[in-house]
Amino acid sequence: MPANDRLLALGLMSGTSCDGVDAALIETDGHSDIIRGRWLTQSYDAAFQSRLHSVLGARGPIAEVERELTERHAVAVRQLLADAGLSADRVDVVGFHGQTILHEPEQGRTWQIGDGAALAQQCGIDVVNDFRSRDVAEGGQGAPLVPLFHAALAGAVQKPVAVVNIGGVANVTWIGANGDDDILAFDTGPGNAMINDWALRHTGRPVDEGGALARAGRVNTTALDVLLADPYFDKPAPKSLDRDAFASNALGGLSAADGAATLVAFTVAAIARAQEHFPQPVQRWLIAGGGRHNPAIMAALTDRLGPTVASVETAGWEGDALEAQAFGYLAVRSLRGLPLSLPQTTGVRRPMPGGRLHRAAR
Repeated sequence: MPANDRLLALGLMSGTSCDGVDAALIETDGHSDIIRGRWLTQSYDAAFQSRLHSVLGARGPIAEVERELTERHAVAVRQLLADAGLSADRVDVVGFHGQTILHEPEQGRTWQIGDGAALAQQCGIDVVNDFRSRDVAEGGQGAPLVPLFHAALAGAVQKPVAVVNIGGVANVTWIGANGDDDILAFDTGPGNAMINDWALRHTGRPVDEGGALARAGRVNTTALDVLLADPYFDKPAPKSLDRDAFASNALGGLSAADGAATLVAFTVAAIARAQEHFPQPVQRWLIAGGGRHNPAIMAALTDRLGPTVASVETAGWEGDALEAQAFGYLAVRSLRGLPLSLPQTTGVRRPMPGGRLHRAAR
């Protein structure tokens, strides 16, 4: 497509780590023509994080939390526009992922809270949200949805390559060398969520800063074996997970440090097991998401997978903005009726468009 067919989108992401909202500007035709712009992260305060956690599993004061979540996303939109020196009328669409509070695709359910209509009115920009429901309704997992964006960015990257996003849940996109359809994606297992929850429970802090707690501990192999015995790991890909799919019962009796070390080993072992599903071995592992900031995770990944492990920044990508950029990209694809998911990325029956458009008042 010619450059004038690009749209300017603003993507928003609040991930399963429940730690904040990322906002990013991206200009794209919805295919491979991509110009990445400014981005920001606004962290949630501890009180709102607690309220957000209270509705996970689709319980608690959902309407109240959804209203506040939407308002916080509107603040992020306004701040990013101010930072970029843009007025709202310059932006064609906002891609609003919302916050996943329930993900049970086998039961035909996935729920991301966030009021797309309210956000459109608060920001004065058309909004696309509800990216996952149509995929689930058509037999897909509804996740992960970032793989088409990974593949679009990876044009010049040596292949096969694996792009791993370590958020609350970790997912991988395997990208081969044979064109747009040479792709496979799935959730590998836990990401940061179990580690963060463990750190909060045992230290009062919502994250293991610098991996210090895990690095002070030793992996309990018995507990790790119990965690890895979960039947999820033997399921064929594509497949996806809820944030709280794995229980931490196996860690009972462990010290705070040993539990953290064991959970890091669990995240890394699950990522390594993803290779069992790859059509071919990869030349490179590119790591995105908050997990790449945890030295304990990155060191363990390198020990397990070798020196081909590196952050996505080595490919020139912005790891902290990647998912927000992806939902801006998917919003443009939604406007143009292009697929957001494929049979080999979510297990959906056919390439599946999706998203719900909310028009701003003009």
